[in-house]
Amino acid sequence: MKKITFTIIALMFVITISKAQIIPNSGFEKWTSMGTYNNPDSWTCLNNMTASASTYTCDKGTPGNSGAGYLKLTSKMVGSNVVPGVAVCGTINTKTFQAGSGFPCTGRPQNFTGKWQHMIYGSSQGFIDILLTRWDANSKKRITVASVHEVLSGMAMSWAGFSIPLTYTDGNSPDSCIITMSSSGSTPTNGDYLWVDNLAFTGSVAGVSKNYFSENISLFPNPSLSNLSIDLSVLKDQKVSIQVIDMEGKLVLKVDEIIVSKVITLDVSSLSKGNYILNIISNDGTITKKIIKE
Repeated sequence: MKKITFTIIALMFVITISKAQIIPNSGFEKWTSMGTYNNPDSWTCLNNMTASASTYTCDKGTPGNSGAGYLKLTSKMVGSNVVPGVAVCGTINTKTFQAGSGFPCTGRPQNFTGKWQHMIYGSSQGFIDILLTRWDANSKKRITVASVHEVLSGMAMSWAGFSIPLTYTDGNSPDSCIITMSSSGSTPTNGDYLWVDNLAFTGSVAGVSKNYFSENISLFPNPSLSNLSIDLSVLKDQKVSIQVIDMEGKLVLKVDEIIVSKVITLDVSSLSKGNYILNIISNDGTITKKIIKE
């Protein structure tokens, strides 16, 4: 049986800046009739691609966890292929399975929350992707502000709440967000499903403080082989947390709430050689630095 392997990649897009960080149609109450099937408003799915086979991988479920409806994503056979249930809050290219755009978001949310049910019949778990970006006028390209790739685990056979923390790699505010949800991973199996409802952003992560610029923080040695010293004199007597993020956006090292005296030492010996992003998080904001592990 031939199976579709796909990757959701966020592409460069321009979108009107808004102060809102409300997820459009987050309760999936609004749907547009396409004749023989419905599509969720403000979300793009693969129904239009599979309609010729009278098969739909995105459906409205009723009743919702609260409200009239919820989103049902189900991987289904279409001919000799298994097509995953995918929904993107924005647009998706149904030929390349690539996300094309998202929705305005200028906040810095801490968590992505909601209710879900999910199960797989093979070995390829579904996932949820969140990507916050901003347009950088100097480099003329999009910069990733925060992201998360949450692979589902186990199964949830009844409505269960979830909270997925976002990982920040930039101290500035975003202007756009893409949310991608899939019932299967790269090798979908017929019947895999992910149902979701009541999506929301919660909490807030402080951005770069105007009082503490990154040039006030010194790192040495950088590149580093084992121990990285961080001069945090500018944040003396404050509680700070340290995050090290790899170039794929994965959190690889974390130190929680240490009280700063002056210089702290971070053991990076366990990290693989390469470039990383260092986040220094205090009550005054987040300072981002680049480090190199030798």
